[in-house]
Amino acid sequence: MQRITILGATGSIGVSTLDVLARHPERYSVYALSAHSRVEELAAQCERFRPVRAVVGSAAAAEQLGALLRAKGLRTEVEYGEQALCAIASAAEVDAVMAAIVGAAGLAPTLAAARAGKKVLLANKEALVMSGQLFMDAVHDSGAVLLPIDSEHNAIFQCLPHGYGRAPEAAGVAKVLLTASGGPFLARAVETLDAVTPEQACKHPNWVMGRKISVDSATMMNKGLEVIEAHWLFGAPADQIEVVIHPQSVIHSMVSYVDGSVLAQLGNPDMRTPIAHALAWPERIASGVDQLDLTRMGGLQFERPDFVRFPCLALAFDALRAGGTAPALLNAANEVAVQAFLEQRIGFRQIDRVIAHVMDAVPHGAASSIEAVMAQDAAARAAAQTYITGHAK
Repeated sequence: MQRITILGATGSIGVSTLDVLARHPERYSVYALSAHSRVEELAAQCERFRPVRAVVGSAAAAEQLGALLRAKGLRTEVEYGEQALCAIASAAEVDAVMAAIVGAAGLAPTLAAARAGKKVLLANKEALVMSGQLFMDAVHDSGAVLLPIDSEHNAIFQCLPHGYGRAPEAAGVAKVLLTASGGPFLARAVETLDAVTPEQACKHPNWVMGRKISVDSATMMNKGLEVIEAHWLFGAPADQIEVVIHPQSVIHSMVSYVDGSVLAQLGNPDMRTPIAHALAWPERIASGVDQLDLTRMGGLQFERPDFVRFPCLALAFDALRAGGTAPALLNAANEVAVQAFLEQRIGFRQIDRVIAHVMDAVPHGAASSIEAVMAQDAAARAAAQTYITGHAK
């Protein structure tokens, strides 16, 4: 019986994880759940899965959750704040941690899980984007097991040889190929993108996701962050990582080998597949996802990304090549810009302009410590807010 902590339990990844866990009660139990502010949803999850601990983002939310749980007769211990998140991620009772908190807020507890030697199911891109070397060092030093949950990175993981040691040349890997749907605006005229609304940007053609990650998919910053993540996960330099637009989202990613072979992982677009794979690895368990019917797929399309249409993707490659804290600046500026867009303070095509400005205006340095990374994160957010204030609609 494995005991699981889910960081970000009320988000789409957290909900899908609980769905998979519920299918295998003989294998898994829930130790702790966290949510930032969706107290009623978290209370319902606690009622069903009976975790030992639950963590929320504020004292007020903790008080509200505690009252709801007491009314249900539950004894789940309620805590709040970053320190509590780190505690449920590193607790001795925990075997595996689903790291699914969106954004920089997930960095500290995910790193705590890695340092504690847990089986880390990584859905939080920012842990690697912001502090890649620090995070990989923590995994190595503690003996933690790191398993990617992003469908693309999970696909690459499945296509690599067993025991792959982040050394592409030694394994005969020529290139890792990250597929991308292209989002909702792949065929829309570029000159009309200024008029895009948050509702349109959040309407992904294939995946059901949160609002922030949906906007990232529309700008392809999501894929840019995945490029940086792939570099750290698989030891591939920028020139060995390629993005391929594949609108059907059937092939989730591929690995190209020096002998000319290309291995691909296919499946219906449902995050329960990579979640189940990582939970049971190296075994396989049922995920609840329908089997892929190859006879009904029709055609599969592929094309190169257009950096004029998707400048955020180009900015991410630039940040990876720059190294140091440049990816942390990129991530922070993007988080601020996307929130401003969702609040309709800036237009859709201003997102990449905010990021480009911050990358130019804030000098990046060495990602030598979490403190250095977080200082750069704060500087980038301040620069982004100043720029947005001066260029708001």
